[in-house]
Amino acid sequence: MNDQVISRSFGISRAAAAKAPGREAVAMKGWLRAHRFLLLRRLSQLSIFALFLLGPLACIWLVKGNLSSSLTLGVLPLTDPFVLAQVLATRHAPEASALIGVAIVIAFYATVGGRVFCSWVCPVNVVTDAAAWLRRKLRITTGRAPRGSLRYWLLGAVLLASAITGHTVWEAVNPVSMTQRALIFGGTVAWGAVAAVFLFDLLIAPRGWCGHVCPVGASYALVGHRSLLRVSARHSSRCNDCADCYAVCPEPQVIVLPLKGKAGHGPVITDSACTNCGRCIDVCGPDVFTLTHRFDSRRD
Repeated sequence: MNDQVISRSFGISRAAAAKAPGREAVAMKGWLRAHRFLLLRRLSQLSIFALFLLGPLACIWLVKGNLSSSLTLGVLPLTDPFVLAQVLATRHAPEASALIGVAIVIAFYATVGGRVFCSWVCPVNVVTDAAAWLRRKLRITTGRAPRGSLRYWLLGAVLLASAITGHTVWEAVNPVSMTQRALIFGGTVAWGAVAAVFLFDLLIAPRGWCGHVCPVGASYALVGHRSLLRVSARHSSRCNDCADCYAVCPEPQVIVLPLKGKAGHGPVITDSACTNCGRCIDVCGPDVFTLTHRFDSRRD
């Protein structure tokens, strides 16, 4: 579903929707409630970053490694599923701790939503959110994001390249790891990768990197395809077509059918592209959206 179809569904232009999303919510609910999920996400991302930062800066090694593979308190391994998939593609035998770490990660994100990683954990999310915010402030309407299926094609291409070369090829250029490395250790190459993602989303492809290119996000979308935790447009009768939810959502195409009550679609956003970021809940003055589970079919 393209932007034009979404805009027609809301009965408002994309440019109009992008002017000042959330202003009505602040007036109706207060600033804190209109930003609670955004604040919680930033707190989550900052806390995770701080745990990794304690080691190199203060020699307090609560967590060792990075977001691709880590060990917490010396006992809890966590491994990114896409990293393990690349290792398996190289035909190298993974360590037992890596298999345990992947099992833990998959069990967690299969429950809360795979792309929760993208919005609540990944540091690149801060970069792409900043680019989206600046696009709205500068009223940049140029650019076009590639098809969302591109990230799945790239995921397959990375696995094929890993199989051919015998190396985990994505880890050499992974912006997630490079952003984390830039924040902790600095470095021209790492900061260059961060800047490239920011400029890509700002000038070339709105909401482009996370939603349309990143194979890590694609892997987590697959993991959380049937996840339990979901956002629902339960109170859709309250919608006033302000389109603020569309303006701030990193995956706006997932909103329309649940919100508009199209035939055969319930109020729950079941699309695996949804990141459960909660921004639609934040910026909606009439409180149309709520966080619930995938079996909650109530609609007011």
